[in-house]
Amino acid sequence: MKNHAIGVFDSGVGGLTAVKALRALMPNENIVYFGDTARIPYGSRSKETVLRYAHEDIAFLRRHPIKMIIAACGTVSSVIGMKPPVGDLPFTGVLLPAVQAACAATKNNRIGVIGTPATIRSGSYGKAIKTLSPNAFVVGKACPLFVHLVENGYTASDNKITRLAAEEYLLPVKEEGVDTLILGCTHYPVLREVIADIMGDDVTLISPGEEAAKYANILLLEQNLLSDRTEEGTVDYYVSDSVALFEENARHFLHTGMEGKVQLVTPQELF
Repeated sequence: MKNHAIGVFDSGVGGLTAVKALRALMPNENIVYFGDTARIPYGSRSKETVLRYAHEDIAFLRRHPIKMIIAACGTVSSVIGMKPPVGDLPFTGVLLPAVQAACAATKNNRIGVIGTPATIRSGSYGKAIKTLSPNAFVVGKACPLFVHLVENGYTASDNKITRLAAEEYLLPVKEEGVDTLILGCTHYPVLREVIADIMGDDVTLISPGEEAAKYANILLLEQNLLSDRTEEGTVDYYVSDSVALFEENARHFLHTGMEGKVQLVTPQELF
C-alpha cells in the first residue's frame, strides 16, 4: 500500500495548486487527480449538491489503487467541515491545514477568509478558527468572480478587470485590520500577486493547497505510508469535461508543462 497513489480531487483545476505542492514535497509519490470540470463551480451549489458531488468524486478515485484522499476544494472542505467522508483511508481537506497555518501566523488575532459563496456561507473556516483560537476576530468575504477569472486566464496582476474585482472584494477585508488572509479556494493562489499587492506586505497569505500538501506529508509519515520507491512518481489526470481546456488552464497552476496524461471521464464512468 505504501506505493499506492495519493488521490486528489477538485471541482476543476484549482486543486493543481495542491498537486504542485505535493510534487515538491514528495516527488516519489504517484498522484491520481480528478477535476470535475463539467460541474464547476461547486461554490454556487447547495450544501446537499456539493456533498453528493464530493461522494461521487471520492467513489471515482477509489477505483484506483490509492492510499489517501485530499479534497483540494475549499467548497467541499467547508461543507464537509471536520468530518471526513472516508473512514478507512487517511483524508484531509484544505480547511483544517489552512486554519492551523493561519492561527500560527497571525500576530494580532485578526484573520480574513476569502472563498466561494458556499464556503463563506457555511461559516466553516470561522468555526474552525474559533475552535483553535477562541478570541480570534474573523472576517469572511465571498469572491465569486475569482474562479471564473482564473479559469479564463485573467490572472495577470496588471489586468484591469482582475484588479477591479480584487479591489472590490479585498478592500473591505483590509479595512478590518487583518494581518493574515486565508485564500479559501484553491484557485485563488493563482491571483496571489494582485491579492498581495492590494492587501500589503504586512498581511500573510495562506494557500490551502500548499498547507494541505504539508499536512498530507506529515500524515503519511506518521502512518508509515510514504512511498519507498526511488524513481520519480507519476501523475494521472482525469477530467469530466474538455481535456484541451484543462491542459490550457493547467499552466496557470503548475507553471510547467503537463507531466502526465489527461483522460476524459464520461458521465457513465463517473456515476
